Amino acid sequence: MLNHITIMGRLVRDPELRRTGSGIAVASFRVAVDRDFVSKDGGERKADFIDCVAWRQTGEFISKYFTKGRMIVVDGRLEMRDWTDKEGNKRTSAEIVVANAYFGDSKRDSDNSGSSYGGNAYGGNSYGGYNNNNYGGYQAPAPAPAPSYGGYSAPAAAPASDFAMLEDDDAQLPF
Repeated sequence: MLNHITIMGRLVRDPELRRTGSGIAVASFRVAVDRDFVSKDGGERKADFIDCVAWRQTGEFISKYFTKGRMIVVDGRLEMRDWTDKEGNKRTSAEIVVANAYFGDSKRDSDNSGSSYGGNAYGGNSYGGYNNNNYGGYQAPAPAPAPSYGGYSAPAAAPASDFAMLEDDDAQLPF
């Protein structure tokens, strides 16, 4: 079975970083995620507010580099938590336990306009983020692809001894 969730939205407030009794870092934050559709009645787009929790280095990374209003992409697992409120009523809440966090916008985009989603699917020019995989540590952004000039690239010079020229006759083709 699979429990994997990815969301992209804006932080509702600055992440709150705390430490457990044994010193483990844990960051809590809420992400506002727009719905894909507009409601019938007012034509206004609604948002869902999703609670997230990030542990250890991921939590430290988020609390250090993300602030209220920044676009964030998180993925992890959805976890249901049962708890009892002050009046003794049983409650259930859902939260995302974050495994990876990425910038959804560039710093420049978030400084100029808080509502801009940027120029690409992940909201800007920055693809960096923290990847909490088994290798640990910061995952550097991927290098930019080489520019394309109409889809044509000049063929590389091949060693002459490895290839033989074929005639235009179909009889010489191996298939």
